[in-house]
Amino acid sequence: MPTDRPNILILMTDQQRADHLGCAGHPVLQTPNMDRLASEGVRFSQAFTTSPLCMPARASFISGLYTHSHHMWGNAGSLSADEESLFRRLQEAEYRTAHIGKSHYYPHGNRYLKTQESYMHARGFHDVHETTGPVATVTTDSYLTDYWATLGLVDVFRDDYGKRAATGNTAVWPSPLPEDAFPDSYVGRAACEYLRDYDDARPFCLFVGFGGPHPPWDAPGRYARMYDPAEMPAAIPAAPPGDWLPKDAAEELARLWREQAFSADVLAALRANYCGKISLIDDWFGRILSVLEGRGWLDNTLIVFWSDHGEMAGDHQRLDKSVFYESSLRIPLILRWPGRVPPRTISKALACTVDIMPTILQAAHVEIGEVCQGESLWPVIEAPGSEWRDSVLSEVNGCFGDIMLRTRDWKYVMGRSGESWMLYHLGNDPDEQKNLASHPSYRDVELAMRDGVLRFLARTQSMQ
Repeated sequence: MPTDRPNILILMTDQQRADHLGCAGHPVLQTPNMDRLASEGVRFSQAFTTSPLCMPARASFISGLYTHSHHMWGNAGSLSADEESLFRRLQEAEYRTAHIGKSHYYPHGNRYLKTQESYMHARGFHDVHETTGPVATVTTDSYLTDYWATLGLVDVFRDDYGKRAATGNTAVWPSPLPEDAFPDSYVGRAACEYLRDYDDARPFCLFVGFGGPHPPWDAPGRYARMYDPAEMPAAIPAAPPGDWLPKDAAEELARLWREQAFSADVLAALRANYCGKISLIDDWFGRILSVLEGRGWLDNTLIVFWSDHGEMAGDHQRLDKSVFYESSLRIPLILRWPGRVPPRTISKALACTVDIMPTILQAAHVEIGEVCQGESLWPVIEAPGSEWRDSVLSEVNGCFGDIMLRTRDWKYVMGRSGESWMLYHLGNDPDEQKNLASHPSYRDVELAMRDGVLRFLARTQSMQ
C-alpha cells in the first residue's frame, strides 16, 4: 500500500439490490455515476450482507463484527458507545469524521434526533447531521423535518405516508414533495455543502447515508415517470416445496415463503418507482463527485459505495428483506481510488459487510486489531486472482431460518435449533427454484454445509 493517507468518502444507499446498477447488467435502470465509480475502480459482484436487515447490517459495518458477536439481531437496541467503532479508530488516526443522513445505529422513532448526537459523537463522529429513513420520519424529527417546517411540508409528507399505510405496502404514486425537498435530495445537498465548506487540515472521512431506495414506492417528480413499468424485468416466481417433504412440512414452508400474491402490473409499477429512487440518488452521487473534483480532491479520496441489504421487489412473491434469497442478500460494493484501485475491475471474491471496516482502516494505515472479524479486501484488489475466503455467513431473526452459509455454488440455511430450511445449488439454480433441503440425494451436502456453519461460528466466536 502507498504511504499517503486518502480522504475517505462512504456513500451508502438503503435497501439497494446488487443487480440494480447499470454496470451490473440491469436492462433498464440508468446509474451513470454509480457506473462511473465501477469503471474507475473495482466492483465486487459477489458481495453479501452479514444480515438482510437494517440495524444488524449497519452494526456489522461500524463494528466489524458478525451478528452473533454484536448481538443486534433485529431493529432494536444499540451498540454500546464504548465499543469498537470504525470512525473512532479513524479519529484516533487524526481523521476528521462526519456523518450526514441516516445512521440507524440505534432505533429511530418518536424522538428528536438532535437529542441523540452525544451517542453519535461517542461512536466516533466529530460532525453529525443525522436524518432518518423514510418510514421513521413519520414519527421522528430531525434536521430534515426542521427544513421541511420552513417550507410547510412536514404535514404534506406525513399525511401522504398515512395514506400509503392505509392502502398497503404496494401503494405506488409519486411523492407530493418537490424533487429538491425529497429526503435523499436533502441528504445529497447537505453532503455537497459539507465538502464545499470543509477547511480542516486533517483528512476527512465523510459518511453519507441516503434513506432510499427503501420503500415506500414514492419517487418524486420526473423520477416517478423515468421508467416505464412495462419495461421492468419480471419478478422471479415462487417455487413450491419439494415433493419429497412430508405434507405438513411442505404446507408450512409454503405458508412462510409466500408473503402474498401480487399482480404483475403492481410489481411492475413498484419496480419502476424503485428504479426512479435509485436514479435520483445516482444524480446526487454525480453532484458530490463534482464537488470533490472542484476542490481537487477526487483522485486522493477513497470512495466506498455499499448498501446494507437488498430488496425482494416481488421475487418469490415477497417484498422487503429479512430472508436469505439472493435478492435480499446481495449488495452493491464498489471502491474507487485512482492509482491504488485498478480501474474497470470486477472481483468475484466473496465479500461481505464486515470487510468494509478493515479495508478502510488499511487504506488509512490504521491497525485493524484483533476485534474486527472481517478481512481487508486489499489482497484481492491488488491481486484479483489470489486465494480468498470460500464462504460468507449471514444471520437474521427472520420468518424462516436464522443462519445462512453461502459458498460459490451452494447456499444453506438453518434454524437455531439445527433444522434445515434451504439448500440451493446456485450454480445450477441461480433463481432458487428447487430447494434441496432434506432431499435424500443431497444429505451429504447438507451435512457438510451444516458443519461449515458450525465451524464458521466457532471460529468467529473465538475472535471476540
